[in-house]
Amino acid sequence: MGLFKSKEERKIEREMKIRAGMRAIEKSIRQQEKFSADFVKNAQHAKKIGDEGQYVFIRNALKKTASVKKMLERQLLSIKNAMLIQQQAAAGAEFAQSMNLMAQEIGRTFGEMDLTKTQVQWEKAVAQASSMEERMEVFIDSMEQTAGQTTSSSEAVTDSEIDRMIMADVLAAESQEMSKLDELESEIAKELGAVKQKD
Repeated sequence: MGLFKSKEERKIEREMKIRAGMRAIEKSIRQQEKFSADFVKNAQHAKKIGDEGQYVFIRNALKKTASVKKMLERQLLSIKNAMLIQQQAAAGAEFAQSMNLMAQEIGRTFGEMDLTKTQVQWEKAVAQASSMEERMEVFIDSMEQTAGQTTSSSEAVTDSEIDRMIMADVLAAESQEMSKLDELESEIAKELGAVKQKD
């Protein structure tokens, strides 16, 4: 039962949930890439049949897909950064615990006379741990603010960038077709050469 789980078990469960969330975001990023590829093909087809209305519609959908992908990538990066901050905080907590044990040992070994030094060291450790917590709060606040904002105009994907993406795929497809034609011509030439030798 959840009530009787150890601190370590709860920590492992939290880490598993975070990693599952990261995998879900990574999957969404891959889906956006697939959507982009499909939209590019559809835009090429619309251009080929001369349907300008569909072309503009698809281009806008591509633009939105690129923005969603960028937002997901930023979210994934935020989670990765949060994990690093959490690991730093955990290291700080371990340091504070170690300092506490050392302070107790020093107090026992040297008696009352050295408790002043121990207290100074302990206060330093507590201040460092507190500083780490403040940094974590600032980071989380900035993450929440970032998540609440829409993509700024400087990050938006322009129509010309989308057009270039579509044209790059068209040129690649044409190059592939030309390569196939060259292979076919080569095969025909070989066949004709074989027929002449028989004659």
